[in-house]
Amino acid sequence: MERKVLSQFLRFGTVGVLGLFWDTATVYLLRPIVGLATAIFCAYFLAASINWALNRLWTFQGAGSHKHIMLQWLHFLAANSLGFVLNRGTVYTLCFTIPLCARYPVLALMAGSVAGMLANFSLSRRLVFREKSPETPAELIHMTIEPLDAFLQRGKPSSPEKH
Repeated sequence: MERKVLSQFLRFGTVGVLGLFWDTATVYLLRPIVGLATAIFCAYFLAASINWALNRLWTFQGAGSHKHIMLQWLHFLAANSLGFVLNRGTVYTLCFTIPLCARYPVLALMAGSVAGMLANFSLSRRLVFREKSPETPAELIHMTIEPLDAFLQRGKPSSPEKH
């Protein structure tokens, strides 16, 4: 991993830990008012929004700044939808199948954060906080599919050498 990407990943992780704090505080604050399931759902969007702002200002400083700020926020939420499914899928599964996690949701929130982190970092870096914006719809599609294709290619066995 190149130095710049590693630095961004470490900052992204730091922001993620702060996001876990906002997420947990919001769940515990809202839980008595709206119940656990709704609190978990609402807390994600607050934490994701704060994380977007911190990632914009610190992790990916200046990258993607060509986008309108609200459009970039929406792109961040959309790009992190896979991370949302992984994160909240883990949280809901743990909270509603393991009584300890229902009693102490922070345990499930920590597991959910880890589950979504790699997907969120990769998609944020490639789609939201890009150094250069796509110039055509075809370039946007290519930039979106390229990481998925590279990931899928890693899992395939290498072709045998021809003699």
